[in-house]
Amino acid sequence: MAETPSSAVLIPIKHLEEEHLPVNPSPLNPDAAASRTRTREQREKKATLKKRELVDGDIQGPGKKPKTLPKDESYLSPTRYKLPAPKPTDFDSPKAPTLTPSLIKAGKQFYESSEHVYNRKGFRYTRCIVDPAFPKSQYHRSSETEPFGPRFDYEDSSSLITFDLAGKSISTEKGFRMSRANVGAREGRHFWECKILSGVKPDPIEGEAGGHVRVGFARREAQLDAPVGFDAYSYGLRDVAGQTVHMSRPKDFANSNFVEGDVIGLEITLPSLSLHRKVADGVYNKAVDVSDDLDPSASNEFLDIIRDRVPIRYKNSLYFEQFEYSPTKELEELMNPSPVLSTNTATATDPPNPNHPQPALRTLPFSSIKVYKNGELLGTPFADLLAFLPPASKPLNQAGAREGLDDGMLGYFPAVSVFRGGAAETNFGPNFWYPPPEFSTSEDIEMADALDPTMNPTTRKPIAGQHSRLRAMNERFDEQIAEDVTFDLIDEIDFWWQDGKEEEGPMRGLGDQRLAALGPVDPNAPEVAVAEIGDMGGDIKEIIQEDA
Repeated sequence: MAETPSSAVLIPIKHLEEEHLPVNPSPLNPDAAASRTRTREQREKKATLKKRELVDGDIQGPGKKPKTLPKDESYLSPTRYKLPAPKPTDFDSPKAPTLTPSLIKAGKQFYESSEHVYNRKGFRYTRCIVDPAFPKSQYHRSSETEPFGPRFDYEDSSSLITFDLAGKSISTEKGFRMSRANVGAREGRHFWECKILSGVKPDPIEGEAGGHVRVGFARREAQLDAPVGFDAYSYGLRDVAGQTVHMSRPKDFANSNFVEGDVIGLEITLPSLSLHRKVADGVYNKAVDVSDDLDPSASNEFLDIIRDRVPIRYKNSLYFEQFEYSPTKELEELMNPSPVLSTNTATATDPPNPNHPQPALRTLPFSSIKVYKNGELLGTPFADLLAFLPPASKPLNQAGAREGLDDGMLGYFPAVSVFRGGAAETNFGPNFWYPPPEFSTSEDIEMADALDPTMNPTTRKPIAGQHSRLRAMNERFDEQIAEDVTFDLIDEIDFWWQDGKEEEGPMRGLGDQRLAALGPVDPNAPEVAVAEIGDMGGDIKEIIQEDA
């Protein structure tokens, strides 16, 4: 066996040169003597620890407050505002909307919701509450209101939609109006059901249709005063002839009506967020990215969630107001091609694909929507869904809105639209009317971890993309709540770190019931009052700026 060579002793070259310089200068080394006589560089004398502590307090020892950390322009962080001290009622749990009886359909009572704000063009509203455990976040954090659990989102629905008491059934007496669920899919496989309560009759002898229903998935940019499938941001199914609808273009699919009593099951498959990010950044390579599930490095990638939001008050209820993502010009041109030459040649000539020059027109590999009718698989009418991570999604161009940020709630949401008496009921699980076959097998069979196809064989973590376990939307809702709590804590820690940490130990103030002075790090930040929203007949007021 060959001997292992010993490690060589490394001597700095500069040191060798200094040791072997000639004593007397020569034509080849005229500076030898000068090098020999070079004096050692004088070190800067620093004050002792005790002297520095007495002079300027620049010591980060026990009982000393460190200076505020310098700002890093490349570091992304939520916008901060100065807010007045919260009111005592702000600590109360958010109140549920007021429900007033409106109409009865299929023996079910529907109610008009009021005393809450609706999402408007350019702005989105979510519930919040004051919590003394979040002093750096101005005491505000995310919250939920009754009825708890996955349901239709009162704020994210048309104002002409009526709900049942559970918030899982909707109807309207007007034209097509849409409501999105309060839970969305971002990656993996998810399933939910929709039952038609009032719509096309099973037998034409029974009379005319009692309204119409469309069901599908919609992004946040999709219009609420329109049916599912109206634009490029939603994919829908018509009850008439069971047609699919996308960008208002119906296509034959089921070749039969979806009638009253039918249960439509929808299963969406989305790639992992790590592969989605490659598509959004324009670095997706079909030859290399052959799967989104088996890349060991993918499990270590986390997207930066930035939520620019400010609390507002409407009728004694607190909401976070934030900029909403808006439709893009590229997708509007895709839906309604101009008869003249398009402003963008690539948009006019290239169909949507994962490597499209325009981010809004990039599609997601391995994505699809499957459709079931009363437990029977009808097919996969939609594939290669449009990407939604920034820069594919961006807010309306207005003051204060920042592009390229993901607020953690981008995705595809279960959506239902109803028309003139149409009514539908949703089931987000776990007890489905017609569970897909995979649900029953996954509950009955327990596989060893090494053989589990839903686990990454390298990282031993659950797969997130196309080969992940099929889950009910209610399971995703629980996960979404956990994400909200995590993001709130991250924001609080972020602000705490920006403030140069605390005087007394880590995160002083967590659990402290006293109210401290409010205010951001940036002295130039706007002074913001908790905005009061006026009559619902007018526009929602933006942040109120006060003179210092």
